[in-house]
Amino acid sequence: MRRRTVRSYRYIVPALLCLILAACNNDGPREAGLSLIQTTNPAPVVINNQEQKMVQKIKEDVEKFDEIYDVAIIKGKEDILVAYKVRHMKRFWMKDIEKKISNMLKKNFPGVKFTISSDYKIFLEAVELKENLKNPNYSRTKAEKKLKEIIKLKNEMT
Repeated sequence: MRRRTVRSYRYIVPALLCLILAACNNDGPREAGLSLIQTTNPAPVVINNQEQKMVQKIKEDVEKFDEIYDVAIIKGKEDILVAYKVRHMKRFWMKDIEKKISNMLKKNFPGVKFTISSDYKIFLEAVELKENLKNPNYSRTKAEKKLKEIIKLKNEMT
C-alpha cells in the first residue's frame, strides 16, 4: 500500500509544480504588474504629443499631496485621466482627498475636463496603456479609444 502512494506523488508533485509555474507566467506589461507592490511613478502620457508641459505640471501639483504616493496621468484629445494611489492610513479620507484634488485642478487648470480616480483598477489600466504606447505598432487612435474605455469604466464604477 505504501508503495502505491509514493508512486502517485511522483506524478502529482511535478504536475502541480508545472501548473503553479504556468499560472505565475505573466505576459502583461511589467510595470503594471509591479505597481501592485511598489511605487512605479509613471511618467505622464500625452497621446497626441501636445501640451507635455501642462501634463507634467498637473503631475507635480497632484504629487504635492501627502496622502498620495503614486500618480498616473494620461491626456487624450478632450479628457485628462488622473489616477492615483492613496497611502494606506489615509484611505479613510479618500472622498475628501478626491475633492481636494478636483478643486485644485479646476482652480489651476480652468476649462480642462478631468477624470479623477483613486481606484486601483483604473490606475492599473492607465499604467498598462502607458506601457502599450511604448510599442511603435500601438496606434494613437487605439490609445485614445482605450482611454475613453478607462474613463467609461471609471464612470460606471461610481
